[in-house]
Amino acid sequence: MTTAEDVVRRMTERGLTLATAESTTGGLAGHLVVAVPGASKVFVGGVAAYGRKPKTGWLGIDPALILQAGSVSEETALAMARGARQALGTAVGVSETGIASPTGNPDRPGGLYCLALAADGYERTERQIFPGDRLETMQAAAERALQMILEYLDATA
Repeated sequence: MTTAEDVVRRMTERGLTLATAESTTGGLAGHLVVAVPGASKVFVGGVAAYGRKPKTGWLGIDPALILQAGSVSEETALAMARGARQALGTAVGVSETGIASPTGNPDRPGGLYCLALAADGYERTERQIFPGDRLETMQAAAERALQMILEYLDATA
């Protein structure tokens, strides 16, 4: 069973709904979920917020937060997860923002992603550096976002 299949099965069993807010992956986590039969019982929708405008407009993030913390930060990732959840009226919101390019700088290396999950009474953020080329880091980040959902389901069972 894939991670996405497990997410759909377990969220369906609990009657939970999901929204995604994805920057660097461009909607890949949402794509993995909707590829699973029965995903419509769980997945409400997602926002591919690659640029600043959808982050501040669609997701309602304060532009000052992005200027202060940076677009690739745990603070911005959490605001994205909260914003997706609120905008789409779901039980769970998951997000990622990162640097897919294999190049970067010492403070923001290539493969750096910040991920977050927001639900009632539960929020979590993390910073990860995934190895590989652009596509490999995107795939790793999308998979990690789905794993965070499973961890949330385990923690709140």
